Amino acid sequence: MVHSVYSDREVFLRELISNAADACDKLRYAAIANPDLLAGDPQLAVSLAFDKKASILTIADNGIGMNRDELIDNLGTIARSGTKAFMENAKEGDSDEALHLIGQFGVGFYSAFMVAKTVEVYSTRAGEKAGWVWISDGTGSFTVEPSDGAPARGTRIKLNFRKQEKNLLDELELRRIVRTYSDHIAIPITLAETDNEGRIQA
Repeated sequence: MVHSVYSDREVFLRELISNAADACDKLRYAAIANPDLLAGDPQLAVSLAFDKKASILTIADNGIGMNRDELIDNLGTIARSGTKAFMENAKEGDSDEALHLIGQFGVGFYSAFMVAKTVEVYSTRAGEKAGWVWISDGTGSFTVEPSDGAPARGTRIKLNFRKQEKNLLDELELRRIVRTYSDHIAIPITLAETDNEGRIQA
């Protein structure tokens, strides 16, 4: 029943790409007043990378990024209450209430937890040096810690997929989903397969 709310779970990618593109648009707007925010990396883009063996999909952007407070404000409410409430309503088959919660808190993270057992969000706010990582398993708690592994600017979301959802980690399948839901996005979107060291496959 829970998957019927999400049109075969594919909507998670649409929402996360949309969020990434929005972050790029926000940076472009902010850079009108402060061009230095784009320094060193002016070409805004969204990139997807997947590792089928490790069951990992990564969605990254070099947009506005988030600092510690923004990660807590933007994602903390979802982890604390929204996901749990959504899961309960979806499991009970109350799709109307589930859809209401999607609208209230933002579908992106709910749908991410439909396919992922844990979600890691690495982010650095444009114009700031400190990087952070937000981690949750969608059961009502989360952590936010400093991270040397965060991008220099922007956000990288790492989804650790559930075993039964691994069929989505396929190049043709991912390209089809991107074309279906995200073709209208003006920001360039790239897709690559990585090995277990995170290197792009030739």
